[in-house]
Amino acid sequence: MDIVSIILIIFGLCLFEIISSIDNAIINAEVLSTMKPQFRRWFLLWGILFAVFVVRGLLPLILVWAATPTLTPWEVFTAMFSDSPEIKEAIEASSPMLLIGGGIFLIFLFLHWIFLEDKEYGLRGERFFESKGVWFFAVVSLLLAVIVWFALEQHPLMAFGAVVGSSAFFIVHGFRQNAEAQEQQLIGGNMSDISKIFYLEVIDATFSIDGVLGAFAFTMSVPLILVGNALGAIVVRQLTVSNVDRIKRYRFLKNGAMYSILCLGCIMVIDSFGVHIPTYVSPLITFGVVGYFLIKSMRDPLYSQPVC
Repeated sequence: MDIVSIILIIFGLCLFEIISSIDNAIINAEVLSTMKPQFRRWFLLWGILFAVFVVRGLLPLILVWAATPTLTPWEVFTAMFSDSPEIKEAIEASSPMLLIGGGIFLIFLFLHWIFLEDKEYGLRGERFFESKGVWFFAVVSLLLAVIVWFALEQHPLMAFGAVVGSSAFFIVHGFRQNAEAQEQQLIGGNMSDISKIFYLEVIDATFSIDGVLGAFAFTMSVPLILVGNALGAIVVRQLTVSNVDRIKRYRFLKNGAMYSILCLGCIMVIDSFGVHIPTYVSPLITFGVVGYFLIKSMRDPLYSQPVC
């Protein structure tokens, strides 16, 4: 892998981590505003170490290792720098199961947003899909059935990976719904600052799964995922304490994040079936989609209003 590809992948990972964590940054900022200064500093210092090295560092390593149990965690981590053909072949052989599972997760995430979640309408058709929200479960069920049918022709483990991705989505979605429901209790309740910190870390872990799974659309290299996601996580933490109100003025940034998630999910599913997709495609799509909705937000009248 040449240096240009590495830089492009890292910047793509960083951007995707930032836009997929905007909601998390807003929740963190609102809760942190109710905490004492020393606990805010504790969260921003030690919390970011946990978010970067434990969640975004270990999770991709665990996922690749789980898909390739014949390798040790160290072999998985150093695969990018290893000359061993056995290690590379093992990861390539197991990657379809991981890719199809992550792709299903991301596609379901997008479909849940387009059908069921409140949103700013950035494109035509979004209002129509939201009005047909009752069809969400029918659509995801039929989509899963079709993908599993074709995956069975490739390998049973691919079909299993698709089912695991679907199960992971509904499990994570349940935790996330509960976390969002507890936000007001965190802000206005009688919870201690220590309890709020631990709860924020749990929320961060659930929101980070989108970025970690989407990272495999960019690369299967764990070190690159760690660097790109870590940089993105650091930027998000800075936004949490400085410019979160300004970020809220970009009305359609969430739309850009969700359409990026759809594109990356489709890339992962297609890649899992053996269709070669160049490494530069995922970063360029992410830059293009996010750039379009960023410009659209800046042209919106709300953007020119002063920040409160």
